[in-house]
Amino acid sequence: MSEAAAETGDDGAICALGPDAAEAAVAAPARDPDPTGPRADCVLCGEPTELPADHPGSTLCPVCAWQQAQRIACSG
Repeated sequence: MSEAAAETGDDGAICALGPDAAEAAVAAPARDPDPTGPRADCVLCGEPTELPADHPGSTLCPVCAWQQAQRIACSG
């Protein structure tokens, strides 16, 4: 394989790209950039989160989300 082909990916292989914008919007929690209305409380510590109160699912504040990710990463 030539050096130019390696840099540009012209070797015929198809690279899997990250999720498109529509999938990324579904995967990421919906942040309300202008906090209006009631905020959802964190299900672990009870502190208000960045999410609106009508957000479905369990809501975590940034601190609890980080701690939960650490627990999951080290559980194995």
